Amino acid sequence: MKAWILALAAAAVASAAAAKAPSPPTPLFASDIPIKMTIQGPMTALVGKRGATSWPATMVVDGVTYPITLTPRGITRLKKDICDFPPLRVDLTQAAPPGSLFQGQHRLKLVTHCKRSEDFQQKVLLEYSAYRLYNQMTPQSFRARLANIDYVDEKGQPYISRVGFFLEDFSDVAKRNGMTNAHLGSLVPLGQIDPAGGGRFAVFEYMISNYDWSMRAAPQGEECCHNGRLMVEAPGALAIPVPYDFDFSGLVEAPYAGPPIEMPDMDNLRQRNYRGYCIHLAQARAVASQLSARRAEFTGVFATIPGLDARNQARAAGFIQGFFSDVDTGKIFKTCVN
Repeated sequence: MKAWILALAAAAVASAAAAKAPSPPTPLFASDIPIKMTIQGPMTALVGKRGATSWPATMVVDGVTYPITLTPRGITRLKKDICDFPPLRVDLTQAAPPGSLFQGQHRLKLVTHCKRSEDFQQKVLLEYSAYRLYNQMTPQSFRARLANIDYVDEKGQPYISRVGFFLEDFSDVAKRNGMTNAHLGSLVPLGQIDPAGGGRFAVFEYMISNYDWSMRAAPQGEECCHNGRLMVEAPGALAIPVPYDFDFSGLVEAPYAGPPIEMPDMDNLRQRNYRGYCIHLAQARAVASQLSARRAEFTGVFATIPGLDARNQARAAGFIQGFFSDVDTGKIFKTCVN
């Protein structure tokens, strides 16, 4: 018995040693204040020739010029018939100066405006608000930073000015939480998913009525997961799923998004259906119960989003109130996935 207890103690010490200490957020994601910036590069070519091509450009923020490359990215939003302007990957080609806003950044996703109309500006802000909602639920979440961006062509002529937001690199999400990228392949056994993290993930996706995700699978050959990533405290520990990419949610209601083909009875994306795993149901119920007492905190997020107009603030807050009504009645957990 004594030897068994000593072995357990040794394993606990080894696990604690393997876990990493949390780190503070990088300067870019330490604030929610929108940044003002200029991106200069071959905009016509970048918008017209989408694919794996990277284009040299510069990014100017707070008087600091950062040499970068811009690469169109995405799946749906990369298509020309869907979006006039593609989402971008921004690679810093030189180390950012110490003390600058982009210190420690190397490669970032920039969520852009898709189309020129004001309505699509609001869609960007609604998707950004989804990240803020999940930040309210847990620090084990991607941070995002709004940016008011002046796009300028290579000759210095204005191209367009629009809102966008940067998404925190996943390695920084993990470091901030004292964890590391799980790197578990394309398909992860359900038993390797942390039940509390899995329940929270599924409750949140129900909150915003999003169906475009998997917390344990990705296309063959790609890192898990579909619109989610996995992190662990130590090798062999249960993996915590972290969601991202919310433009296909009912909260955002992008015009190019629709119900999943496997759910033909759905009329629109604002119809909620719980798609979490039954094995995580106890943890999901606990999450929903904890959130219920904080409903004003969540419905109030939209009033804090710079640039989100009064109509969209009210509509989004009402939509999230619908989630809390489902929690109150128990409707949220009428279904689950085995």
